[in-house]
Amino acid sequence: MKTDQLPVNEYSSFNATYIQAAGNVEMIEELEISLHDFIRFVQNIPMDKFDYRYAEGKWTIKDIIQHIIDTERIFAYRALRISRNDETPLQGFDENHYVDNTDANSRNIQDLLAEFSAVRHANLFLFKSFSEEQMKRTGTASNAVVSVRAIAFIIIGHLKHHQKVFQERYL
Repeated sequence: MKTDQLPVNEYSSFNATYIQAAGNVEMIEELEISLHDFIRFVQNIPMDKFDYRYAEGKWTIKDIIQHIIDTERIFAYRALRISRNDETPLQGFDENHYVDNTDANSRNIQDLLAEFSAVRHANLFLFKSFSEEQMKRTGTASNAVVSVRAIAFIIIGHLKHHQKVFQERYL
């Protein structure tokens, strides 16, 4: 499935930004491609930039990578619950609180990338395991309707959004 085939009633206006950032891509293929593109991109960032903040109170590149990992885990959990017909509304999360409670800046960049790779590989297996019917299922997350397949595109777009932020504000 490609992004342009995703009905707009399967995601919120907030998540439309991430869906658009994904581009018109094939879901599973882009989950794989973006994994490798992101790792290659980060490995080409100069070492002195990983702890850089472009303004006071802003996250470092390491903080953002940890945020990407945490967010992808949360989104995958939402996809799993919704795919299994769990109708429990799923709460949002405060990404700033999560970043404030990590120790990303003391971590080695290769460890962060290895963790990102492990999470993405696990999520590839997860999304590949869903039937077409499960992909179309919708639930409520952060007080908005979202489908399992929309979550996959949100994961892709969220990563691309932050990669663009790196290029524009950190490099």
